[in-house]
Amino acid sequence: MRKTTELTHIFGDDFVVPTFTFADVEPDAGQRWSTWPAVTPSERGPKPWPDWVVTSAAALDTELGILKTGKEADVFLIERAVPDGSESCLLAAKRYRSAEHTDFTRSEVYREGRRERRSRDQRAVERGTAYGRSVAAVAWSNAEFAALSRAWELGIPVPYPVQVNGTELLLEFIGEDTVAAPRLAQSDAAGAELAELFAQVESIVLGFARAGWAHGDLSPYNLLVHRGRVVVIDLPQLVDVIANPNGMELLERDCRNVCTWFSRRGHECDAEELFARAVAELF
Repeated sequence: MRKTTELTHIFGDDFVVPTFTFADVEPDAGQRWSTWPAVTPSERGPKPWPDWVVTSAAALDTELGILKTGKEADVFLIERAVPDGSESCLLAAKRYRSAEHTDFTRSEVYREGRRERRSRDQRAVERGTAYGRSVAAVAWSNAEFAALSRAWELGIPVPYPVQVNGTELLLEFIGEDTVAAPRLAQSDAAGAELAELFAQVESIVLGFARAGWAHGDLSPYNLLVHRGRVVVIDLPQLVDVIANPNGMELLERDCRNVCTWFSRRGHECDAEELFARAVAELF
């Protein structure tokens, strides 16, 4: 009983004590112990946690492959499972790259209105030093986690943010089995189905605006379609439209990007009208 008390004191009241000792299992290559117990409550997703989230300290994280590569981050497929088979879930692990392999040059327009807490960090980010790029990577990971958490709480369709740990963000995996959901750009929907997809995208744009935000980089490539439901991803650059002097321009660009895609596929969409409706939601 004393052991249990000590563990919950260290990891918190939500710590799930494993039913076997850690010595019974050793991680193989491509595995690690679950990082859930190592993160603080503020680094975990919004409560109530979905039933599928594995919180047991006995769980192992197994890397199954890569889902996506990008300029600032790569996304891997992770299985988090208890070795006895009692609990498991698939996660998308978004890992922002190290200072040596990251280029955050495109982020200037999004960082307007944001500042690092320490002046030394802010200066390093502005100068683009190796240390500054490391600070930026952690900052973007934390920014995306915060944005996803708030969006989830507001009912905007985003992957559930399970946790953030340094430059690694663990998210709900959107897909079937181990196959990721297709992007909207890959959809061949037409007619009523296309109209329904647009209605969902429109709701996402207006939902962000209602909270005072613009996605900032919205396009058919960061909208997933899973079982007819549109899910928006890639939120590190989420913009406060009022605080950022580029906010209105970025909001207008989001509207133009999605309307251009839908119009080309036969669903008439007025970008100026959508932008006007989004602006009305801001005030």
